Amino acid sequence: MDPLSALRDYATRGELDKINRVGDEFRFGSDFSFPCNAETAFRSKQGNLYTLETLVFYVHNHQLKHTDYLQATRARKIPAVTLPDRKPLLDYLLGRIASSDSIETLLLPSAKPPGAADQEYRPEEPPTLLAGPAVDEAELPVPAANDHVEKLDYTSMIKALERPLKDRETLLECRHRNFYEILITSQRREEERHRIESQQRKDGLVAKSRLMGGTDVGGYGEDLGLDPSTKPKMHLKGSKIGEGVPIILVPSASQTLITMYNVKEFLEDGVFVPSDVKMKQLRPGSAKPDCVTVQKKFSRDRVVTAYEVRDKPSTLKAEDWDRVVAVFVLGKEWQFKDWPFKDHVEIFNKIIGFFMRFEDDSVESAKTVKQWNVKIISISKNKRHQDRAAALEVWDRLEEFVRSRSH
Repeated sequence: MDPLSALRDYATRGELDKINRVGDEFRFGSDFSFPCNAETAFRSKQGNLYTLETLVFYVHNHQLKHTDYLQATRARKIPAVTLPDRKPLLDYLLGRIASSDSIETLLLPSAKPPGAADQEYRPEEPPTLLAGPAVDEAELPVPAANDHVEKLDYTSMIKALERPLKDRETLLECRHRNFYEILITSQRREEERHRIESQQRKDGLVAKSRLMGGTDVGGYGEDLGLDPSTKPKMHLKGSKIGEGVPIILVPSASQTLITMYNVKEFLEDGVFVPSDVKMKQLRPGSAKPDCVTVQKKFSRDRVVTAYEVRDKPSTLKAEDWDRVVAVFVLGKEWQFKDWPFKDHVEIFNKIIGFFMRFEDDSVESAKTVKQWNVKIISISKNKRHQDRAAALEVWDRLEEFVRSRSH
């Protein structure tokens, strides 16, 4: 008897409790024994044949909701019965219907008695006919001389035993393979593409401003294809904004809310994720990036400016400081040690400052920064849906600051 017929026989008799797993095989009482991964004659609408292990687990758990059933199969690493196949399969196994279009007649090796040793396959021995009625050879018609008789060959036997891989999770299960480097490489290429496109838009904007006699166009424009070397320089209260991508500085200290680890997700997606959580998601041994490119993605503006985010002011050259437009402050004076400015008053006249805090933090946490010309941005510890509004406030303040000083 084939695995599907044996399972149906035990299910209709209410003797599923007599089907026991011993090692890598299922034993049907003292009657039959089949490998757990033996394919049955029930073909999924997706094209693959269900294994005995899949059907045994399903018939024991068919009362579960499909979502709960899928979670249970994933936990046990067992291929699941698809939702369209559930009802017709259960009806057949419980004897509610006599047959199904999904059942195919396949030639596979016969079942063996429980505990019997594996027999060597001999092609001259007649194979078992799965899911079909027993046929007496004496009742078979004698083929005419001109009838075409197909011979059973090894290729047919192998194909009958093949198990197609259909779901993407199975296809991605590769031992000793790690796709993390591919992900990082693709992200870096995407960031570089955004940086180049942003620079091209900026060059076009400055060229257009030059043609318009220096008229401020609010930071937006189109690439006119003019020579970027002819573009004029913009100024911040007497200090120029250097050529190239503008820079935002963040603290390197771990006690601040915004760092190199989570700044991109906060500014681009409007979601705050604690830095320690982001660090745990990194591949072991991965170094912190020296520079991160961010853009205002959730904007209706057709042209979006890109910014570089860095946390090592000591590595900036003089021309790099000309490009610094914003800083997330830690609230400590030592953060500005060795900066090329006289004091924090000069800093926040030329660079817009932001201080990120949790809305329920004590007043003492912002006591120092309240004496500075910085914008205090509050976020909730738990209400992540409010992060977007906080990120938008940062972008609005930053863009307003840049526009007001691009003269």
